[in-house]
This record gives sequence, structure tokens and C-alpha cells, in this order.
Amino acid sequence: MDTTGRDPSSNDASHNPFQAPRSRVADPIPENNGVLLEKPNRNDAGRGWAWLSEGWGLFKEAPGTWIGIVVVMLLLGIVLNLIPFVNLLFSLAYPVLFGGLMLGCRSLEQGQGLAFGHLFAGFQSRFATLLLVGLLYLLGSAVIGFGVFAVALGASGAVGFLSGTPPEAPDLMVLLLAVLVMMALLVPVMMAVWFAPALVVFHDKGALEAMGLSFRGCLRNIMPFLVYGIAGMVLGFLATIPLALGWLILMPVFIGSTYKAYKDIFIA
Repeated sequence: MDTTGRDPSSNDASHNPFQAPRSRVADPIPENNGVLLEKPNRNDAGRGWAWLSEGWGLFKEAPGTWIGIVVVMLLLGIVLNLIPFVNLLFSLAYPVLFGGLMLGCRSLEQGQGLAFGHLFAGFQSRFATLLLVGLLYLLGSAVIGFGVFAVALGASGAVGFLSGTPPEAPDLMVLLLAVLVMMALLVPVMMAVWFAPALVVFHDKGALEAMGLSFRGCLRNIMPFLVYGIAGMVLGFLATIPLALGWLILMPVFIGSTYKAYKDIFIA
């Protein structure tokens, strides 16, 4: 034994007496995206409510950051929508922003926390593909909108209505029917976009492939989405009562629930 109380024979070649002391830190959590199923899962109707409940759980992990993210998103949407033609950029950028928030949900789930920068993480991860998803969504919506109103109001009437200058005396019943038909036709487009950002950022899917998978996943889960939609409408009504401030909480819950639904439907 030497004066330090340490047996010199215990030294090995790797020991460096002049090395600064080091402490063990926690190993980083790997980015595990799970195994993508070839065929999306079909879930019970009750999972629709469970997705919202689990989305609430993700919100509770970082409520302040979530509210800050929603405020910035709302401000961006308001400012961009006030500028003609530039407002289209928000529709294009929506999948990019949502893809970043899906990464934020995964970070929360893995115990790494949510950062404000997750809102813009999609600009650094698969940006071109996410932007293409937004472009396809915008084109699909525009074609459906113009087609429906062209049939109902004529080509010139459709252009005027969609540009914000409707005909002077439109038939209200025809107009209402056109709106209802357009909303019905937009449902498949929304189904194709719903999970596309998550499939792009987590599994490197192309825009069309991700949208096709998203559509099939929604189609196989009509019943849980029906429950999800009804519950979401009720919660949306309640969130609107206090000067719409409840949406600062409900929007993160919807975002988190989309992530949880994606895992239920697409991950083994």
C-alpha cells in the first residue's frame, strides 16, 4: 500500500494520474422510431377518446412550452392571412411545422422534454418532402373547391367566391349545398395529410407514399375517428366559451393525440 491507501498493483495501463476526474452521466436516449407496419392497425372505437386523453398527458409534461408554441403559430397564421397570396404559405408550411411538433412529441415521450425549437424542426428534417405534402394538399383543396363551385355557380362565380368576391345574388340553397359537398370531398384529402408529416419525419417516406399510408390508416379506423371527432367537437365548443382561451390547451392536446394515434395505427 502507498501513502494514498491505494494498492499500486491495482494500476493498469489505462490509468492516468493526471487526468481530470470524471463522473458518469446518463446515456442518451436513442431515437427509436419503431417498426412501421406494412398494413395499418385497426383500433377499437374507444381508442378515439384514449388518443385525446394521452394527448392531454403529453400537454401536462410541458404546458408552458406548449402554450408558447401555440401562441406563435396563431400569430403567424393571423399575420400571413392578412397578406394576399402570402397566406398560401401557411398552408404550404403547415406540414413542415407539424412534422417538427411530431418530433417534439417523441422527445417528450422519451423523457427529453419539449423545446420551442421543435416548432421549426421540420425545416431541418425532410423539409422538401414536408413542403411537397403541403403543396399537394393545397392543390387538392383548390381543385375540389373550384370544381364544386364551378358546377354550382359557373366558372366566373367560382373564381369570385374563392377569391373573396362572391356573386351579388347567389342562390343561398345552392351555395349551402356547394359548401357541404366541398367539405365532404375534402375529407379524403384531410385523411391523406393527417399522419403524413409523422410518416415523413420518422420513416423517410416520400410525400405521395406518406399520404397514401395516412389515408389507409384513417380509413381502417373510421370508428375511433368518429368518437375522436365527436369528442373533439364537444371539447372545441367548451374551449371557445372563455374567449377561446381554451384553445391554447386544446390545440396541444390535438397535436399530442395525433402523435399517439400515429403510434397506435402504424407502429408494431
